[in-house]
Amino acid sequence: MRHFGHIAPEVRGRLFHQEPCEFDTDSPARTLSAALGATLYSPATRPRLADDIVKQAGLGVVSMVLCLEDSIDDADVVAGEENLVRQFAELDARAAAGAGLPLLFIRVRTPEQIADLVRRLGATVRLLSGFVFPKFTEERGIPFLEALAGAEAASGRRLFGMPVLETPELMYRETRVDALESIARSVEKYRDRVLALRLGVTDFCSSYGLRRAPDMTAYDVQIIASVIADVVNMLGRADGTGFTVTGPVWEYFRVPERMFKPLLRTSPFLEGQAVELRERLIEHAMDGLLREISLDQANGLLGKTCIHPTHVLPVHALSVVSHEEFSDAADILRPERGGGGVLRSSYTNKMNEVKPHRAWAERTMLRAEVFGVAREDVSFVDLLAAGIPG
Repeated sequence: MRHFGHIAPEVRGRLFHQEPCEFDTDSPARTLSAALGATLYSPATRPRLADDIVKQAGLGVVSMVLCLEDSIDDADVVAGEENLVRQFAELDARAAAGAGLPLLFIRVRTPEQIADLVRRLGATVRLLSGFVFPKFTEERGIPFLEALAGAEAASGRRLFGMPVLETPELMYRETRVDALESIARSVEKYRDRVLALRLGVTDFCSSYGLRRAPDMTAYDVQIIASVIADVVNMLGRADGTGFTVTGPVWEYFRVPERMFKPLLRTSPFLEGQAVELRERLIEHAMDGLLREISLDQANGLLGKTCIHPTHVLPVHALSVVSHEEFSDAADILRPERGGGGVLRSSYTNKMNEVKPHRAWAERTMLRAEVFGVAREDVSFVDLLAAGIPG
């Protein structure tokens, strides 16, 4: 699989200076953690789940979470598990016939479900990349991680965990630092099995009876922004101790009425002759999503939890490295720059300071590997327009 693999090769050739790399479930964890992109959640109870997964893979989705937790009723858990076993058998047949599949993860409720599901999936566990652990703390999380290690040994299959950080302890100022320190201890012990840390902002908001409007991003809700900042501060460092931290879910996909002006400037869409695209994005609340994605990246997050297929392409389009970013990163990382120093960017519009900007450059090059580098004259508008079906 690859990002923008659903676009015709000749179109990709026109869009990319460097095309996104190919990867699969056996690729290095470093690659997969960066390549998660827009991780689309789906209830595990969907009766045509296998068809849905194949369809979404054909539309550019590269990672999905099949949820047995908050997205389904408590009474439907058993039926959801049974459905997953049936649907994986169907997916196995579809894959054997040549259908492409995304990275698949199951969001469980309890550690015991991990071993049970791996056993019941049998040989089709080869389609599974891992599990998502809800409401992760050190006390709750260690049993999940131990169960994951046991299931990996029993199946002979590499399996990853993605803890979701969403408990009140992380929200409350008096317990936040202790909670983050204990989470850091637990995930460090299982570092090779933790692919990414996911932020459960909806649960954070529920601790205070809040819900952000479609005109606002998570960063406009200051109490939420403070949690994101502290999570990145303690768990997302670029010194080798950090993990990939993914962006929060965007809850909206159509807005009947808005209070504030749209967040998308007109000029980029006029330049690309994509006025209708701008109107569609605004109609479906995508202007707020695009702004939040940009703020995610500015705050050290990579990828995003998504609950609607229309959110996937915006996440991926804004994850593509611009030609200017790529040029700056390449200049900073030149071997002859190992001693440091300051240089003018090749676009002659900024300063590149080699030592302070090195970590940024390395992170940018990893993103360039998995999402590609746009041609000099290609903008995110062009990438959005090219990726929309029809």
